[in-house]
Amino acid sequence: MATGKERLGIIGVGAMGSALLTGVLRQGLFAPDQVIINDLDANRSAQVAKGAKVRAASSNLDVVDNADVLLLAVKPKDVGSVLGEIGQRLSARQLLLSIAAGIDLAFIEGRVSSGVPVIRVMPNTPCLVGRGAIALSPGRSVDNDTLDFGRRIFAAVGKVVIVDEPLMDAVTGLSGSGPAFVYTVIEALSDGGVAAGLPRSIADQLAVETVLGTAVMVAETGEHPAKLRDMVTSPAGTTIAGMRVLEEGGIRSALIEAVLRATERSCQLGETQRRQP
Repeated sequence: MATGKERLGIIGVGAMGSALLTGVLRQGLFAPDQVIINDLDANRSAQVAKGAKVRAASSNLDVVDNADVLLLAVKPKDVGSVLGEIGQRLSARQLLLSIAAGIDLAFIEGRVSSGVPVIRVMPNTPCLVGRGAIALSPGRSVDNDTLDFGRRIFAAVGKVVIVDEPLMDAVTGLSGSGPAFVYTVIEALSDGGVAAGLPRSIADQLAVETVLGTAVMVAETGEHPAKLRDMVTSPAGTTIAGMRVLEEGGIRSALIEAVLRATERSCQLGETQRRQP
């Protein structure tokens, strides 16, 4: 694999499928004439195909027959029916990438032809702006070269890590649900600014740039967040006064518990999906 001549097929071009399509085309991993897509909504498929200058397929089987790499980007509830349609048409020369939350490798591998390489993927919504946090778990037929190829595909829309599949629920709880937690923090910071007298537009801008700049600083310095926090926290200063309130409000334990609860819920949803016939 990774000869530069692979053809990409995408089944499901909703927000995440479309984001990945945009990313791989922007990065030049695939040319438009190497891509074929399909969606349950034919109008959606035609619209995305026209905008990206790729081919709209006549069916899911048409995608399978004209792709070396297949991205399955449908809703979890639809995975079983789609695999029932295409699973035995897939061959060991193809690569199947699934971004369906809660659908494990055993479920997928049990519904495709023997030897088909499968990689389970957990992306998050910042992939829509090319800043995603994405975890990959390789199936039993995935070799190192194939895994590296899968990594490069998703690197087009964010940062990629490789994890063992049992950790995928934790990934879902942290990076999958995490954006919602951060949005809440941004909203609360802005509200605090308004409460202190700032106009809403300025408070919003300052809150967003503060969170964005802080995240970049952690990423680029490689320092532990606690060390960077201490750099801002002067004795008897404004920051330590605010930190006391955060500690009294239990924000740290609340965020930890939010990730744990989201992880637990991911496990529950996965069990439900695995009971599909």
